[in-house]
Amino acid sequence: MPNLDKFDLAILKCLQEDARATNVEIAEKVNLSPSPCLRRIRNLEKAGVIRGYRADIDRKEVGLGLTVFVELKVAHHSRENAQAQEAALLAIPEVVSCFLISGTADFLAEVVVEDLAAYERLLTDTLLTLPNVSDIRSNFAIRSMKTHGALKLPEPK
Repeated sequence: MPNLDKFDLAILKCLQEDARATNVEIAEKVNLSPSPCLRRIRNLEKAGVIRGYRADIDRKEVGLGLTVFVELKVAHHSRENAQAQEAALLAIPEVVSCFLISGTADFLAEVVVEDLAAYERLLTDTLLTLPNVSDIRSNFAIRSMKTHGALKLPEPK
């Protein structure tokens, strides 16, 4: 992890609040001149701290009304099987986030689709055909209260 100072953390906070803010606006908020501010932003991007910028789209407004949390258990545990499973899950566009977890399942995937019929198609045509899957459990979100929340950044040292 790069050594983030108070300016880096302030820049990250500003970008989480509004990723479309101009460099001049960010520089003003964090008490830097524009050139050093832009240099810091570029360094944060280069270091992988800032992975990208994207629009926060309302799922329901674009017709994606169903969020499903899918637990997948892998039959034969090995590094190769885990990597194959990971690659297969990452290739599914409906999977918006995915985690390797401990507990009763091995992977937890957040799936966003239009409706129950769309999830059924995804389940039967794609998820059940993934390599080495021994069990799948689906948990349906009833209501979303917070998605894509800002990270609580550490205090500067």
